[in-house]
Amino acid sequence: MTENTDTIRSICVYCGSRPGRDPDYMAAGRALGKSIADHGLRLVYGGGTKGIMGAVASGVLSNGGRVTGIIPEFLVDMEATRHSLGQLDELIITPDMHARKHGMFERADAFVTLPGGIGTLEEIVEIMTWAQLGQHEKPMVFANVNGFWDPMLELIQHMREEGFVHTGHRVQPMVISSIDEIVPAILKRWDSTDNLDGEEDLIAKL
Repeated sequence: MTENTDTIRSICVYCGSRPGRDPDYMAAGRALGKSIADHGLRLVYGGGTKGIMGAVASGVLSNGGRVTGIIPEFLVDMEATRHSLGQLDELIITPDMHARKHGMFERADAFVTLPGGIGTLEEIVEIMTWAQLGQHEKPMVFANVNGFWDPMLELIQHMREEGFVHTGHRVQPMVISSIDEIVPAILKRWDSTDNLDGEEDLIAKL
C-alpha cells in the first residue's frame, strides 16, 4: 500500500482533451488550476494543451504554479502542440499509455476528475479500483461540474447496492460541485482519517 507522506505536494487532474459543449467545463479547469497554484501544489496531468487539459495547465502556469505533464509519444500531436508543451516546467514523454498512467499515479498525492470522455472515466475508475484493493489511500474527487458525473455516481451506487463494491470503506471519493472547495477538501482529507461527517453540504459520499 502506498502511504501518505507528511505533506501533500501534488494533485493529479484527469479531464478531457476537448472543451466539451458547456463553457463551464473550461472555466472549471482554469479555476481548478488557479486553486492548485494558489495552494502551492504541483499539477500532475496528462500533458495535453488542448481542451480542459489545457485550461487546467494554463490556470496553474498563469498563476505561478508548477506543472508536470506526462504524455505518450503517440498522443503528442493529438492532445497538444510541441511548442505549447515547452511551456511546462516538467515534461515526461512515455512510450505508451501504461507508463503514462503509472507515472501519474506515482507522482500524485491526490486525484481530481473534471468532465471528460472514455479515457478520463477509465483513469479515475482504475484509481478507484486500486483503492478498493488496498493499493493506496490517496484522496479522490469527482469535480461534479453542473452534475456532469451524476450518471456515473448513480451507476456506482447501483453496483454498491447490488453487492459488487467490496471493501467499500476504501472507495470513498469526494463529490464536489464547487471548484473552490476541491483543494481545501483534499487538504482536510489528507490531514484527517475522519469521514468528514458534517461536510455533506459540500461533499457527498458514494
